[in-house]
Amino acid sequence: MNHLAVERNLDLRSLLMDLQREAVLSPDDVDAILARPRSIEDGRKHPVNYIGELRVTNQKTGKILDVESLVGWVASQAGQDYFNIDPLKIRATDVTQVMSFAFAQKHKILAVEVTANEIKVASCQPFLSAWVENLSHVSNKTITRVFANPADVEKFTTEFYTLAKSISDASSDDLTNHSNLEAFLELGALTNPDANDQHIVTIVDWLFQYAFDQRASDIHIEPRREVGFVRFRIDGVLHQVYEMPMQALIAVISRIKSMGRLDIAEKRKPQDGRLKTKTPEGLEVELRLSTLPTAFGEKMVMRIFDPEVLLKSFDQLGLANQDYSRWAAMTKKPNGIVLVTGPTGSGKTTTLYSTLKELATAKVNVCSIEDPIEMVEDSFNQMQVNPAIGLDFATGIKALLRQDPDIIMIGEIRNKETAEMAVQAALTGHLVLSTLHTNDAPSSVTRLLEVGVPSYLIRATVLGVMAQRLVRRLCPNCKEECSVDENQWKALVAPWTVPVPPYVHKGVGCLECRNTGYLGREGIYEVMPMSPNVQRHIKPECDVGGMRRDAMKEGMRTLRLSGAQKVINGLTTIEEVLRVAPEPLDC
Repeated sequence: MNHLAVERNLDLRSLLMDLQREAVLSPDDVDAILARPRSIEDGRKHPVNYIGELRVTNQKTGKILDVESLVGWVASQAGQDYFNIDPLKIRATDVTQVMSFAFAQKHKILAVEVTANEIKVASCQPFLSAWVENLSHVSNKTITRVFANPADVEKFTTEFYTLAKSISDASSDDLTNHSNLEAFLELGALTNPDANDQHIVTIVDWLFQYAFDQRASDIHIEPRREVGFVRFRIDGVLHQVYEMPMQALIAVISRIKSMGRLDIAEKRKPQDGRLKTKTPEGLEVELRLSTLPTAFGEKMVMRIFDPEVLLKSFDQLGLANQDYSRWAAMTKKPNGIVLVTGPTGSGKTTTLYSTLKELATAKVNVCSIEDPIEMVEDSFNQMQVNPAIGLDFATGIKALLRQDPDIIMIGEIRNKETAEMAVQAALTGHLVLSTLHTNDAPSSVTRLLEVGVPSYLIRATVLGVMAQRLVRRLCPNCKEECSVDENQWKALVAPWTVPVPPYVHKGVGCLECRNTGYLGREGIYEVMPMSPNVQRHIKPECDVGGMRRDAMKEGMRTLRLSGAQKVINGLTTIEEVLRVAPEPLDC
């Protein structure tokens, strides 16, 4: 047993003495830290967090002794494993049942994993063990101790137990007429489980705050036969984060519907709405709400629109160099149609909004018609489709044309009427930006022909098309070089011959990326300007393959080749590009 691992309280002085004894900190460092004035807030911090936040240098390794490395060091001294608390991987409903909140708070511990025979417990005091025998006796399970970031233990103890109590209380209350709800939600009010008796308010507060903390792009609330599930989409992948009784889940959906001004009583028809709220940091965030009747009840999906995304440059979004030059050249023309194509969730809206923000100067009138308005933006004028009163895309474009616009953004070209109005707007001197749902850029011409736009009008109006997808970006904190799988590389660049790079990168996995190896997403793009060589293929019987070949001769890169360049640049992996980019056809 390590001589440091004895039964004792870990305070600031004892931890500093341990670090000095093991030559991690010098005597001068220790004296400087002890002499440093501490505020009331500093006094509340666990010594591991306080020392780690000072970022002093580890005398043994020469590296910064940050919180995580100090947590790992203390864990090794205590003979315990280091544990990173990832709330997405913890079943809060299970861990809050093995001990009371009072017991967890008294001993500053939190169960982080529960199996049939074992409870894994993280504590803030790794050298105190008086509680172990008591918990083992009550639970009749083996207790395995781990050491985690003490700030995380305290934070998630409060959050998990607050949520568990709110859901328990909500499930036992009569919530069928829960309608006295706020119109605007202030987040960050999770405190003591006994301090808030508005159970559903607390659950919804936690739900949004949790989603923002975890960088979720969508929240799914899904009813099942006996329990409901909450899932977050993070970097394009769904994660189940919680399950709750159906009664509580129905009340949560009702509260969110009320805040989004949806009809609470109507559960048979799909509904759409929107909600604006604030993060605990004060940043306004918009959520688009959508409900759907299912076999087990009403399902809700909320799309989260982060306003900071629109503040990013095209380079940060992944559109750079030649692709950006081509896109900018198309969107700066005075009239014509520019299309963005790709499936739902491929970043089309972000591209269009970012472009409109660039184009919306004081000298031009920029208007949009959308279904629904994805994000309210004060840089231009936005109108929402409303079929209930006969306001569809075609009717809306007619109205917009009487508003003296210079640039019109149409949410989506879905049918012949909308396509004809877009063409009419382009022919009468307006720049029109819109979206289509096709696999790649050349296929958009086929799609326009299918909805009934004559080929000669496509040639006369369409300036260019950009297809896009979102790939997960390698985590910069843990990526490392690795050898190239030549078969995978050939599959990525086929049918073209592209030299195999000497190496590529992979994500090892770290705390920042939750051991996924990926952190965030960025776009891959296929930009096809309508040059004379490309236009000659636009005929009633369109030669998509010939169009693609000629576009590539003029510099267009397919989505997979665009992704291959990002693989070479160390931004993503071959597997990720193969996952999202369609296989090129007719090449």
